Amino acid sequence: MDSIEDALQQIRRGADEILVESELIKKLKKGKPLKIKAGFDPTAPDLHLGHTVLINKLRQFQDLGHEVQFLIGDFTAMIGDPTGKSVTRPPLTREEVLENAATYEHQVFKILDAEKTTVLFNSQWMGEMKASDMIQLAARHTVARMLERDDFSKRYKGGLPISVHEFLYPLVQGYDSVAMKTDVELGGTDQKFNLLVGRQLQEAYGQEPQVALTMPILEGLDGVQKMSKSLNNYIGITDAPNDMFGKIMSISDELMWRYFELLSFRPMSEIEGFQNDIAQGKNPRDIKFLLAEEVITRFHDAHSAGKAQEDFIKRFQKGAIPDDLPEVVLNIEQEELGVAALLKMAGLTDSTSNSFRMIKQGAVKLDGQKVEDKGLMLTKGITVIAQVGKRKFAKIIIE
Repeated sequence: MDSIEDALQQIRRGADEILVESELIKKLKKGKPLKIKAGFDPTAPDLHLGHTVLINKLRQFQDLGHEVQFLIGDFTAMIGDPTGKSVTRPPLTREEVLENAATYEHQVFKILDAEKTTVLFNSQWMGEMKASDMIQLAARHTVARMLERDDFSKRYKGGLPISVHEFLYPLVQGYDSVAMKTDVELGGTDQKFNLLVGRQLQEAYGQEPQVALTMPILEGLDGVQKMSKSLNNYIGITDAPNDMFGKIMSISDELMWRYFELLSFRPMSEIEGFQNDIAQGKNPRDIKFLLAEEVITRFHDAHSAGKAQEDFIKRFQKGAIPDDLPEVVLNIEQEELGVAALLKMAGLTDSTSNSFRMIKQGAVKLDGQKVEDKGLMLTKGITVIAQVGKRKFAKIIIE
């Protein structure tokens, strides 16, 4: 980009806050590559698209000519990040941390330019700290400041325990910025407090304070709660292409624009053009195809993206039964089985009441025929192809 304003437009894209933007402008005006940091605790072996919101922003900084510091918090993961937790979060073992961290490096380079990325582990400096060094670090922050943090404040007022080691987490994360001489640190909106601790500690150690850039938390497939594996509303970056395509196509038309802004590398002007196309009558499905194609190409390849789209059209728009149909054998003692129980036992619904709801919605088919009778009974010894919604299929053998 030719000007600072052009660079700022790219940096602002999707960002929640830039603290402080005037300081960022001063840093950019120096004309030198800035050190851009984002830290990830390896608390799980696989990343999902929610994690990539930050990684995408790192890539944008790389494209602007800056140096990315990808920090794996192997030391902080053994403390346990208390952010947003109403109870003390259990730390990971050293073995769990290393196992999870090993997968991160491979996954992030599907987005980042490996040659322009420095991967660091905060155990490199924190592991060398003596007890006296940690005490000196703790002396540079106050308990009053710690209790300004929303989750700590709520727990303190509610009489819930806060372990002393939890106060160390934001201190260590902040000290990482001191050790790395970071110019800009990225984090989710839930990390704002920790990023500001980094600014304060850098000043305490005589460094120019970093700029804190927060990114919004990406909503999951439900469009309400944040993307999370525990909520089962996530798209994993290691998901199979067909699964990834189906999940992206399942998001609402409204949520699609949020995903375009935070996950796509298309210019915002092009995305605004898509919005105009839809306003003039274009099918939103066709625009969503473009989003799915871009994401799958990034984490797999263009051929896989094209094949996933073909399979999706074949399966869901033409009503075809997938080739890779899972087979389920149900062993029953009685001679007949109700359709609601059948769906639950086959894993196509999570409860018989949910089965009834899906039947009422017209979302259940047996051998291609819509089920309208929720009291339908199936005889022992038959095989049926069951479908719930657009994406759940099974060949069910009743024995």
